[in-house]
Amino acid sequence: MKLLTAAQTRAADAATIEEEGIGSDVLMERAATAFTNWLTPRLTPADAGNVLVLCGPGNNGGDGLAVARLLHQRSYHAQVWLLPAERHSADWEINRQRLPAKVEVLELNPAHLPAIAPGTVVVDALFGTGLNRPLDGPAADVVRHLNAAQARVVSIDVPSGLLSDAPQPPDSAVVQARHTVAFELPKLAFLLPQNAPYVGQWHTVPIGLSADFLAQVAANMTVVDAAELAGRLPRRGTFSHKGTYGHALLLAGSKGKIGAAVLAARASLHGGAGLLTLAVPAVGYAVAQTAVPEAMCLPDDAKNHLTTLPDLQPYAAVGMGPGIGQHDDTRAVLEELLCTAPAHKVPLVLDADALNLLGANRPLLDLLPPDTVLTPHPKEFERLTQPARNDYHRLELLRDFASRYRCYVVLKGAYSCTATPEGHLYFNTTGNPGLATGGTGDVLTGLLTALRADQRLSPLDATLLAVYAHGRAADLAVVHTGQAGLTAGALPHYIGVALQELTTPDETL
Repeated sequence: MKLLTAAQTRAADAATIEEEGIGSDVLMERAATAFTNWLTPRLTPADAGNVLVLCGPGNNGGDGLAVARLLHQRSYHAQVWLLPAERHSADWEINRQRLPAKVEVLELNPAHLPAIAPGTVVVDALFGTGLNRPLDGPAADVVRHLNAAQARVVSIDVPSGLLSDAPQPPDSAVVQARHTVAFELPKLAFLLPQNAPYVGQWHTVPIGLSADFLAQVAANMTVVDAAELAGRLPRRGTFSHKGTYGHALLLAGSKGKIGAAVLAARASLHGGAGLLTLAVPAVGYAVAQTAVPEAMCLPDDAKNHLTTLPDLQPYAAVGMGPGIGQHDDTRAVLEELLCTAPAHKVPLVLDADALNLLGANRPLLDLLPPDTVLTPHPKEFERLTQPARNDYHRLELLRDFASRYRCYVVLKGAYSCTATPEGHLYFNTTGNPGLATGGTGDVLTGLLTALRADQRLSPLDATLLAVYAHGRAADLAVVHTGQAGLTAGALPHYIGVALQELTTPDETL
C-alpha cells in the first residue's frame, strides 16, 4: 500500500470522479457507507439508542452528515452536533439537505457546550485531511470538550486537528480517538509514535478509488503487508542442498551476553540458512555448542570478547553485533570487517553493539560497504546521527543516512521503517507489544543474516521479508504466550511458519 500525501489523496478522489463520471457527492456517499458498514457491527444494543455525530463545515463534516443519515436508516438514533461556520462545502450542503427531519440536529454554541456522557459513542467528523494548520477558537474548544468527556470516539478518515503530513505543534487541540477509520489507504501520521494518543487503532476501508491512479502515482513511502511481499520469497527447489541457501557467519556474544549469540544463531537457522558458523569468545564456546548444535562454532583466542575476524572467504553473509560489547579489540574487529567484506563481496548486517561502536567512532561510517543493513532502535539511531526534534524529523534523518552511506536502515518500532539508499521508506505492519523485551533484536539480526546469505534475494527483499517475518512470528507466538509472556527465545520457533506463509506455492504457474 502506498502512503499518499493529503494533496495526492485529493488527486485520487478527483481522478476517481473523472474516471467514473460521477459527482463528488456520490464518492462521499460511498465513503460514508463504507464507514457505517465498519461501525455498525461494533455497536452494542445499548449504543443503538444514542450515537453522537460531530460535524464540521467541510467535506469531513459532509461525511458525518451522510453517516448520521445511514445510521438513522438502520434504526440507530443518531444525534448531530454542528460546528458553527459561515461557509460550508458543496457536498456538506447536499448531505445537510438529505438528512431526515427526524434526526436531531444541534448547532453548537462553543460558549455553552452540552455535556457528553462518559462512554458515549461519538463519530468525529469535524475536520479531515484538508486541515493545514492547528485548530484554534471554537473548533479547538469543541475538541478539548470532547477529549475531556471520556467518550468512545471513532474518527472518520483522520482525527480532527491532526495534521496528515507535518508534525503536530505542542499543545494543539487534536481529537483523541479510540479508532480511526481511513478511506482506502492509511496516513503517514498513523504510523508515528507521537500521534498514537490521537489515532488509537487505525483501520482502512475500501471506497473504490481509481486503481489506475493509485498504480501510477509516485510515492516514496509504502506500507508493507503480505500482499506487498507475495512472490518475493522463492520456493525451495527439489534438488537444493545446504549449500544452496548460503553459509552465514555471526559475530556475537561476550562474557555475560552469550545468550544474545544463541538467540541470533537460532533465528538464523530457523530463517533458512543452509550453514551457520557462530564466532564467539572462548567463554561462550561450550554454551554455543550445546545450545545450538546445528551451528559450527569458532571460539575466539580471547576469553571474554571478540578480538579476531575469521577469514571471510567461506561466507555468503556476515552479521555482527548481538552482545559483543564495546571493547577496543572488538572495535578493531568491526573496522577490519568493514574493510575486508567488499573484497569478498560479503553483505553485512550490523546491530546492537556494532551500531554503538559505529556511533562512538563515526569515521567508521565512511567504511560501510554498499548495501549493508543496519537495524537500530531509535536510541541507537540517535547515536549514529543526532537527536530528532520529532518523528517526522527522524524520518528525514533516516532517509539522509541511508542515502549518504548507500545502506539499508531498519529503524525498529511498532511500524519498523526500512529506508533504502534511494530514499524510499517501507513501514512494516506485523508485530505486537510482546516484542518489547530483551533479545528480540538479536533474533532479527540472525534472521536477516540468513536471508542476506540467500543469493536468490535482493538486499531490499531480504530486509523486508526478515522484518515482516520477525513481526509475524511474534503475532503467531502470542496466541500461545500472550504479549506479556512472549520471550525472544520463543520467536525462532515461529519464523519458519511466518516465512512459509510468504513462499510462492508449489502449484503457482
